[in-house]
Amino acid sequence: MSNSHQLRPYTSIGEINHVHILSEHVGALIHHEEYSDVTFLVEKKRFPAHRVILAARCQYFRALLYGGMRESHSQAEIPLEDTPAEAFTMLLKYIYTGQVTLSNEKEEILLDFLSLSHKYGFPELEDATSEYLCTILSITNVCMVYDVASLYSLHKLSNTCCLYMDRNAKAVLSSEGFLGLSKAALLNVVSRDSLAAAEKDIFLALMNWCKQNPDETNVEIMKAVRLPLMSLTELLNVVRPAALLSADTILDAIKIRSESRDMELNYRGMLIPDENIAAMKYGAQVIGGELKAALLDGDTQNYDLDHGFSRHPIDEDCRSGIEVKLGQASILNHIHMLLWDRDSRSYSYYIEVSMDELDWIRIIDHSNYLCRSWQNLFFTPRVCRYIRIVGTHNTVNKVFHLVSFECMFTNKPFSLDSGLLVPTENVATVEASATVTEGVSRTRNALLNGDTKNYDWDCGYTCHQLGSGAIMVQLAQPFMIGSMRLLLWDCDDRSYSFYIEVSDNQQQWRMVADRTKVTCRSWQTISFERQPVVFIRIVGTYNTANEVFHCVHFECPAQRNIHQEASEDASGASDAPEYRSGQGLSTGTQTQSVTNARTGPQFSR
Repeated sequence: MSNSHQLRPYTSIGEINHVHILSEHVGALIHHEEYSDVTFLVEKKRFPAHRVILAARCQYFRALLYGGMRESHSQAEIPLEDTPAEAFTMLLKYIYTGQVTLSNEKEEILLDFLSLSHKYGFPELEDATSEYLCTILSITNVCMVYDVASLYSLHKLSNTCCLYMDRNAKAVLSSEGFLGLSKAALLNVVSRDSLAAAEKDIFLALMNWCKQNPDETNVEIMKAVRLPLMSLTELLNVVRPAALLSADTILDAIKIRSESRDMELNYRGMLIPDENIAAMKYGAQVIGGELKAALLDGDTQNYDLDHGFSRHPIDEDCRSGIEVKLGQASILNHIHMLLWDRDSRSYSYYIEVSMDELDWIRIIDHSNYLCRSWQNLFFTPRVCRYIRIVGTHNTVNKVFHLVSFECMFTNKPFSLDSGLLVPTENVATVEASATVTEGVSRTRNALLNGDTKNYDWDCGYTCHQLGSGAIMVQLAQPFMIGSMRLLLWDCDDRSYSFYIEVSDNQQQWRMVADRTKVTCRSWQTISFERQPVVFIRIVGTYNTANEVFHCVHFECPAQRNIHQEASEDASGASDAPEYRSGQGLSTGTQTQSVTNARTGPQFSR
């Protein structure tokens, strides 16, 4: 009885699963001539097989054995050209059983197996084999794997190989595998900015490759060398004696090197995607500013008036700054840093990068904007070794305070307009460090908490008295904004009128919505010409029920969904740049003011 139960595995009540038995029985047919009706000739070896099994598992064999290739219908033996026998043995096992073991095979056989997976159309097998190859990359095999991955456009495997070569550039360049790269793969490898090796080493590696591949054109290969990055000594004592480049080419490189700004040269740098390289484990250190130890320690919670930050005095000529030296030249396009934010102060600043501390390029310029708390900054990718953050203004005193600094390269897509980020997600949130600086509410930042359901007579909204004050939101940094959305309090049938202004410095204001002559209720979507925005001021001008303007939710840029679109359509809201003139508010409407005894007139409903 116990043996009988062992033969009957159940996955659930009423369901029998004997897939392993099926795989075992069908797999037993491999290499057996019994019942076989076709034989493949591979490297002088005979592989008996079964047409119906091959056709059921593979479109290639279906076409070969039953399709338009008529000559194969009656053939007892079919030769397969350019097919390695050992890899074909593995493929047959996979076709018959759905299983194959990769861990005991040599890299050459695995690459042949990968080629057959691609050739015979097994994408799942191709992906699984690629995943395994990613885990066994080494100096000796990475070039060989990359060649095959490039040939078959296996992007994930190709990218993994590139990252491995980037991080082990010097060893890869001197390996035997490098000499075996195809010309196309070779040029792809050495053309990458992220191949962070000395240009002399790259030149010598290419010189050796040319010797190993004498049929290829040397001039085309040598164009991949960035000669202006080499020193005069290297150009004269290493490049010139090799006689692979003309004297004029070498002289042009010397001229470019002597006349160009340092940051204009096409440098190479380390690339570690989506990982903070301004960290001690990568050799980063703070070399400028006061209280240096706090900046790169990773602690973004424990800071106050006296500790947990780095700083520098803000002077008129902006010679001071906080400077970070990376462990090595690196490719960057993203900075994430925390300005001291234990009170309501704001800062202005700019960020520069350099390779030699002499020639600086400004990548972020927020010197004319007021910024606070977390800064999420993106810019065109650059290779740099030094980063300098220079504070130009503090609304409280003459010191610039920086709690945390991170920099990296990210593959996350982003869009810039005039150097400012064009957000696609709502940046008017507490998580994005936005804050409500004016307006009355029972809960601070209720306007930005994302809750559009839980509000009533007493809570869930922010308000201001008509004729005085406003509701003001400050974003963490300047963004290029072209739309906003807000939810007016709508627990009864009241309507409002309002206008919205924006500013980047709290001095000059630009009106982006004028709905002072429109009857508005519930959801409102505002669209306008995209422009820099830090501060948003929402000013209510009319309420059909009382003398208070109430707003439940605010976001920018506008995030839409079906239910809220329907609500906006029903309420007459417009998201076009020119706002509906509509009918004016009825002059006969009687306004009733209700005063909340606990909080005073500002909470009138």
